[in-house]
Amino acid sequence: MAPEFGKPIHQLPLIPADVLKKHRVHEPLDTRFRSAARLLQALWREDRDLPIGSYVNEDGKRRKLGSRISPAAGKAGRNFLTPEIAHTARREAVYREIGALIDKERLATNLLSSMPLTFSLLAPWGHALERASSYLVELLPAFTGGALQLLFEHSPGRGNPKFTGDYTAFDALIRYSDFHGRNGFVAFEIKYSESMREPVPELKPRHAELSDASGLFTEPAAAALRTNPLQQLWREHLLAQSMIDNGLYDEGYLVVIAPSLNYHVQDAAEAYQAQLREPEDGKVRFVNLTLEDVIETIRLSDQAHAEALHHRYCDFWLVDGELERNAPTFGQALPRTRQRRKPANAG
Repeated sequence: MAPEFGKPIHQLPLIPADVLKKHRVHEPLDTRFRSAARLLQALWREDRDLPIGSYVNEDGKRRKLGSRISPAAGKAGRNFLTPEIAHTARREAVYREIGALIDKERLATNLLSSMPLTFSLLAPWGHALERASSYLVELLPAFTGGALQLLFEHSPGRGNPKFTGDYTAFDALIRYSDFHGRNGFVAFEIKYSESMREPVPELKPRHAELSDASGLFTEPAAAALRTNPLQQLWREHLLAQSMIDNGLYDEGYLVVIAPSLNYHVQDAAEAYQAQLREPEDGKVRFVNLTLEDVIETIRLSDQAHAEALHHRYCDFWLVDGELERNAPTFGQALPRTRQRRKPANAG
């Protein structure tokens, strides 16, 4: 059902190819959400007069893409909402953990990527930890802690067999302590246009061991946990629980944040939740939050940050407006390709 103007959009449109081509974002393999999100990013770029970027396609040819900005614009930090966030992203990339995988070009120039979203969403939290604590109290069940530190692209030990023995990492992690002196963490997995169908990494025997011992799952050996769309959430949950089991923390949360209209992520989170036991003390809680709800929580304390996030990532009325601007007018003259038929009773 088409949305009424000014009301929430509950389903995104199928965008005509001519509209996508006009903005240099026609990618036939995009999902419905990704196509709309890519166009939204192109509109955001155009509104700011940012030069278009490019990429090398499968044929080895470089082509322009409306959802990217030029290397010069990327170097100037224009893929982030503010200069302060851009500064944080640059420093975190330079001082990243050993073994952390941060694609600097993607971070700097890919408007659609969830990497710059992670920084644009969370970097201000790291500069105002009391405010971050208030956000977490609003968003997470039974959270009573005070934020101590924000880490990006974090793992307690990449390749360390004490944990998952692989290179699984969290997009970000907030360390906290509560009023009882318990140490905890909030690990974040941030999604924007992902389909949860990305390539599956090689699974190790350690994953099965941790799954059996974790006490998190109704069926620890379930095949669904080891394949898309659930395998990444399973690996991250195992990593999170191993941090508690190895004594690094007393409690923790694994939090997925994604747009409400990204049905691939929302369906995956719901399916993953169905695999879990009821949360117990000492077990990592899984929480699925919509990006829109997080933005509205931010709005309570920082309206400018919330508005910038919403306009960049969630204002799909801009996409609707672009469709209306490019819609044909009823009754407009059409090109004649052949003679009109005569009525059947014509003499």
